[in-house]
Amino acid sequence: MAEPVLSVRGLTKRFGALVASEDVSLDLAPGEIHAVIGPNGAGKSTLIGQVCGTIPPDAGTVRLAGRDVTADGAAARARAGLARTFQVSALAMEQTVLQNAVLGAIGAAGRPWRLWRPALSDRDAVATAEAALTRVGLSDHAASRVADLSHGQRRQLEVAVALTLAPKAFVMDEPMAGLGADGSRGMTALLADLKHEAPILLVEHDMDAVFALADRISVLVQGRVIATGTVAEIRANAEVRAAYLGEDA
Repeated sequence: MAEPVLSVRGLTKRFGALVASEDVSLDLAPGEIHAVIGPNGAGKSTLIGQVCGTIPPDAGTVRLAGRDVTADGAAARARAGLARTFQVSALAMEQTVLQNAVLGAIGAAGRPWRLWRPALSDRDAVATAEAALTRVGLSDHAASRVADLSHGQRRQLEVAVALTLAPKAFVMDEPMAGLGADGSRGMTALLADLKHEAPILLVEHDMDAVFALADRISVLVQGRVIATGTVAEIRANAEVRAAYLGEDA
């Protein structure tokens, strides 16, 4: 089996008496989508924070492409190739689609942030941004203000910004959130194709999307992983059905 692109071992995080993560271990293999599911309050957001470097773990390690990044912050992990999209949009709403993507490209290259006009004169960053917009189907909207985009298009733009990092792995936090049926289908198709570029650690409540996309699923309940397996294995797991999926899964 190929070496995991992302490897999490023994992550533990306590907030006072609350154990938000308890000895969590999982891997993300090349070319796969590994979904993390679980009820509200299961600790998914805390886990993402530890993986991405915004929440320091009390114990455990995170390795990216074979390198220990546990002590690195979020910016360093992003520069190392860990690209994150957020449950709540983190885009610059009053700027254009292209400007948002260029800002990501400049950050990925390790160059300092500059005013928009000089930034848009950075040919390498603009070329990277334009390629990412084409990849997600937004090239025709490059000059549009982000605030004027549909919710689904903003989700596409978040993926494009992540793509400018030339990522080794994606961490996606509920990319289907707020999307209608058509938007979910479009995002599902995009992610199914994108995993061949970089594998995806996917946290998602839309179980139709999870079952359509995931190569493996880990189920998080009360801060610990109670099962990891294929879609068929997770559907058939009695503990998972009782804790989260229900008998109609």
